[in-house]
Amino acid sequence: MTTAPTIETPRLLLREPVLADWPGFAEVMTSDRALHMGGPHSVAYAWGAFCHGIALWRLYGLGNLSIELRGTRECIGQIEINQGPRFPEPELGWQLNIEAEGKGYAFEAAVAMRDWVFRERGLKTLVSYIGQENTRSIRLAQRLGASLDAQAQPQDPGDLVFRHVPGRP
Repeated sequence: MTTAPTIETPRLLLREPVLADWPGFAEVMTSDRALHMGGPHSVAYAWGAFCHGIALWRLYGLGNLSIELRGTRECIGQIEINQGPRFPEPELGWQLNIEAEGKGYAFEAAVAMRDWVFRERGLKTLVSYIGQENTRSIRLAQRLGASLDAQAQPQDPGDLVFRHVPGRP
């Protein structure tokens, strides 16, 4: 068993989720912002997903971290390593509140989380499951150096699978 780490970047603090992060998470998951994640979802589903990310730390030594702006202490989203029966492989995922998009926060958080997992947990690969219509996440995966893996099993039918390996930007 393990607990969530705290990972610092120049602008962000990636830290264990706390109950105060729940309203922002629920807002994303129950809105059209969750269309690329099979949503919008019910509040009950969103709560289960929120708790799932926290529980993964105890079960797998990987999980979700809240993304907090260092200057304001505002939680702007989550960066996650998803695992378990719903995920064919460990997945690097991200979600931001709408006002945080377009500022490079998701890239900064994803690089920090990805590099931490490769360094501290010794994983040799991660994937990102992305809906074909989610052009912003596709561009982010490509910017992260991930490559499309047509042979990998998608999480949901029609998902694209982008593979991350150590040593890429």
